[in-house]
Amino acid sequence: MDMEGTTMAATRAPWCAVTATVDVIGGRWKPTILFHLKNQPRRFNELRRLMPDITQRMLTLQLRALERDGIVSRTVHANIPPHVEYAFTKKGWTLGPILDAMESWGKANGRRRRSDAARAGHD
Repeated sequence: MDMEGTTMAATRAPWCAVTATVDVIGGRWKPTILFHLKNQPRRFNELRRLMPDITQRMLTLQLRALERDGIVSRTVHANIPPHVEYAFTKKGWTLGPILDAMESWGKANGRRRRSDAARAGHD
């Protein structure tokens, strides 16, 4: 209520497709996980080796979120020893063009950004 006793309606931002996408694939680790799953299924420990800076707990949390959102599937293989494999779902494959565009942009601009930052630190 405002000072005059009337109720103020809650305002909500209009729905945004980019925000919806970032909600699913955004963050520090999800894009990198998806990049590594783009070409082939991967075992959990293989992802850990490809991403040495991520903790086991964070990788687990991120994979669970991607699985919950229907982007990644988790398959338990009952071999001895048993192992778990992660792969894109049909919905996950639709992210391919986005990941390709991110990779292209990173190749064109990522190194330059790092070298600019290094130069700035030496000035």
